[in-house]
Amino acid sequence: MKVTITDQEEITVVAVSGDIDSKTAPEFERNAKVAMDKSKNIAIDLTDVGFMSSAGLRVLLMVYRNIRSQEGKVVLVGVSEEIQDVMSTTGFINFFTIVEKPEDGVAFLKQD
Repeated sequence: MKVTITDQEEITVVAVSGDIDSKTAPEFERNAKVAMDKSKNIAIDLTDVGFMSSAGLRVLLMVYRNIRSQEGKVVLVGVSEEIQDVMSTTGFINFFTIVEKPEDGVAFLKQD
């Protein structure tokens, strides 16, 4: 798994590639915390993530709770149908706005 963090104005984009499972979730969480320290508006780009275990879902929920407590926003980008199905089954999908492209995520986060 590889994580890249970039800033676009007051928005932090966390781009993940590779699978997020029990072995890689701690690295994903460390990077998510770095992103949350930078901004209260975060786009998590999962376009290149093929698999996400419950450990990855737990990190997403942690990000959601932290960002919401700061009155910020989080958007997920490029979530595969398989991951969306799991998120739907667990109810996690209701917490997130999901968009197809990174630029759509940034546009969503720029809205008031």
